[in-house]
Amino acid sequence: MNKIALVTGATSGIGRATARLLAKNNYKIILCGRREDRLNELEKELSEFTEIHTLSFDVRDKKAVFESINSLPSAFSKIDVLINNAGNAHGLSPIQEGNLDDWDAMIDINVKGLLYVSKAIIPKMIEQKSGHIINIGSIAGKEVYPNGNVYCASKYAVDALNKSMRIDLNPYGIRVGAIHPGMVETEFSEVRFKGDKDKAANTYKGLTPLRPEDIADIIHFVVSRPYHVNIADLIVFPTAQASATIVNRFLEI
Repeated sequence: MNKIALVTGATSGIGRATARLLAKNNYKIILCGRREDRLNELEKELSEFTEIHTLSFDVRDKKAVFESINSLPSAFSKIDVLINNAGNAHGLSPIQEGNLDDWDAMIDINVKGLLYVSKAIIPKMIEQKSGHIINIGSIAGKEVYPNGNVYCASKYAVDALNKSMRIDLNPYGIRVGAIHPGMVETEFSEVRFKGDKDKAANTYKGLTPLRPEDIADIIHFVVSRPYHVNIADLIVFPTAQASATIVNRFLEI
């Protein structure tokens, strides 16, 4: 029987690349995202390889999260793998100049959204005494950088929740691990800079960043390990990046 994977933030970037790769490796996929048109396009594309179900909701909306996940048909109700991928960065300002709406968005999506989705699914995994949760963090959850403040705080929370989940769910045979990417070229920077494509492009200028497919490959590797193996915490950088703040801008590969 094919395993079932639920992927949040499946309409772009790492989430979309992961859904594509898992679909091609015989997982049944539950695609979750806010943009229904993109969900429908991806469903059409991936239905060639596997069974697909879509759920359109915003992870910030607690009611919608639980209603959507509880609405899953029986053929998709036994979730084997949860990819907590939905997340965003909003703004890049020093703490004293921070925008309160940006702060709310990052905390609501990156922290509370992850918690809501996990809370809706974990009881099912406990009941079946199996499951695998992958939390997509960030290097920002391992080291703070200038003007990162609240975004870093939200990703530090993901790091802490990942460790706590692993401890609390250990008695039930549920694997929990996190992947913390450095610079990945997605829509991330466009969102952070509020649609300023020039600023977004400068983020990756002079280097070869990670691609969403690189992280998808790692996720597939992690979830395909034998069940006695749990990769608990993994940091991945592009070769040109040594830390959150040290980047070789003259190393295009």
